Amino acid sequence: MAILAHCHTRASEIIVGSNCHINLWEGGNVANLGGVSTKQIPEDHKTAQLDPQRIRDAFRLDNDDHFGETKLLCLENTHNMMGGVALPASYVSKMGALCRELGIRLHLDGARIFNAVVAHNTTPKELCQAVDSVSVCLSKALGAPLGSVLVGDTEFVRLAKRARKRCGGGMRQAGVVASMGLYAIQNNVERLVDDHRRAKQLALELERHGFRVQDRVDTNIFYFGLPEDSAVPKDDYCSRLDAEYGVRLTGGYAKGGELFRAVTHLDVDDEGIERAAEAMVQLCRV
Repeated sequence: MAILAHCHTRASEIIVGSNCHINLWEGGNVANLGGVSTKQIPEDHKTAQLDPQRIRDAFRLDNDDHFGETKLLCLENTHNMMGGVALPASYVSKMGALCRELGIRLHLDGARIFNAVVAHNTTPKELCQAVDSVSVCLSKALGAPLGSVLVGDTEFVRLAKRARKRCGGGMRQAGVVASMGLYAIQNNVERLVDDHRRAKQLALELERHGFRVQDRVDTNIFYFGLPEDSAVPKDDYCSRLDAEYGVRLTGGYAKGGELFRAVTHLDVDDEGIERAAEAMVQLCRV
């Protein structure tokens, strides 16, 4: 909805990271629903940041029939496929300044924005003040059963609501959903530090037993690979871990089948992390 609202005219292009959620996991809806094409540029493999010069190189004005006009830059914070990396406010501000210079908008896919807020010990206002719009997920880390919030100025929200209607309408009697989301925001933000601590604890334990773990764990997500001498092949790891130990990994996000994603959340306590670590290591030794 955010992209449709920002790019409500045809022949538009947006600039996105090649590994971002918008590009990889939304069924091509930018093109299918909005008639908008994407310019995909690679993120830094450690920081998940986009190179400003690459953005400049991808930028196009509406002065050449060969190209669509660049309307929007999209960032993701925290960045799922880059291992939950949290973009700092200084970088987001720099991207906002670049977008203003180029005359385009900046949208933040902030599905886990509160994880980034906690990771950098800042506030949502500080982290998002340079963007034109931000989407926030109330489930995932915050633990509400469902729901997302789209934030922007009045005209942007009006266009987003119209775009939503063209895709099938809205939700009636949404107050009960809103109340759950409000509770999550008021009660489940500060506790995210526990999710981050547990993710780091699990990553360190796996690394100690020969697993290949990403260099930095910022938040509640990290990727890992099995030890070279693992007794179970990677194709069977997730299914056997679930069937034999009751530990579930989101194998759907595996990078080329080589890496697995681990995510901590409010339903996993310290005892659960210890049990998960023990199971994940033991399965590789069977």
